[in-house]
Amino acid sequence: MAKALIAGWSHIPFGKLPDPDTESLMARVSGTALEHAGITGKDVDGIYVGVMNNGFQKQDFQGALVALSDPDLAHVPATRLENACATGTAALYTAMDFIESGRGRIALVVGAEKMTAKSNLEIGDLLLNASYRKEEADIQGGFAGVFGQIAAEYFARYGDRSRELAMIAAKNHHNGVSNPYAQIRKDLGVEFCDAVSEKNPYVAAPLRRTDCSLVSDGAAAIVLIDESLAAEFPRAIGFRARQHVNDLLPLSRRDPLAFEGAARAWRQALQQAGVSLYDLSLIETHDCFTIAEMLEYEAMGLAARGEGYKIVREGITQKDGKLPVNPSGGLKSKGHPIGATGVSMHAIACMQLTDTAGDMQIPNARLAGVFNMGGTAVANYVSILERVK
Repeated sequence: MAKALIAGWSHIPFGKLPDPDTESLMARVSGTALEHAGITGKDVDGIYVGVMNNGFQKQDFQGALVALSDPDLAHVPATRLENACATGTAALYTAMDFIESGRGRIALVVGAEKMTAKSNLEIGDLLLNASYRKEEADIQGGFAGVFGQIAAEYFARYGDRSRELAMIAAKNHHNGVSNPYAQIRKDLGVEFCDAVSEKNPYVAAPLRRTDCSLVSDGAAAIVLIDESLAAEFPRAIGFRARQHVNDLLPLSRRDPLAFEGAARAWRQALQQAGVSLYDLSLIETHDCFTIAEMLEYEAMGLAARGEGYKIVREGITQKDGKLPVNPSGGLKSKGHPIGATGVSMHAIACMQLTDTAGDMQIPNARLAGVFNMGGTAVANYVSILERVK
């Protein structure tokens, strides 16, 4: 079976953008991704679009919007995917399946979201669509409230780790200064992130504003090719491993601190790749909230349960540490336009592996891990990427 490789990508800065909708955002990345790969729309066999939407805008049927910016894409089969905050990776993996099944040889993957046109109250409610509404719809603070409860339970079980969460936030904001695509490029420092203040209030105690990822607009795109075509392209990034593991949606039916689906996805991916965690040059992980990044340290096997704080204190995940995590600044600094996030994470990992990440660059990057999750560790995707050309 032929493997799918990444041959090109495109990324725009995330933030509160003037673009009126996802159609406009996707138009900004689809053509430039094709250009980066050295092809045109006439070469594309399939289009895979990741947009959660769920009410962020009235226009849906998002798969059909990409072709509006390129007449050559008018008759290319297009499909929209949605899997909560892992929507972008769901689109990417489905496009890979399309190629690896032999149904096509070149695919365009586009992830986008337009979030900032809604009020904060509306945004909070729309994001709760990624929770189990039958039981969790009334949690105060929306999805921040969900993770606030998780943080409170973590503190009750393992001790107050507010300081370490602030250190995670400060790390990611420090890294984001070097990311030209980041929504916030400001080094906030540990003390600011650790203090509750007018500028850094509780959003959902014990989580402060600096513990929460951003409401963002943005888009990213990737071009996938059949590996048999690699000689015709200037670059190719392969997947040493890719795994998708789900967990139950209701938090009441599992230990919300275990992140068991994430742990299984990491174990399976490392086994498939034939590597250990410290063989990776870097990891881009899903820090929708700082408590999520700490739980992900434990899920990926960096620390035992309840001991993720040790990784923070020892500086292991700093940009110059033993295993850099989120050298891009992560969702915390870069922003989190839902449908774009998974595509963005993979594109930035590709930049690292091709030594084109600019000031974000980890020297001599050879293997990159990506963890993108939907909901509260419900849909869990782990990729291990390497440069093959």
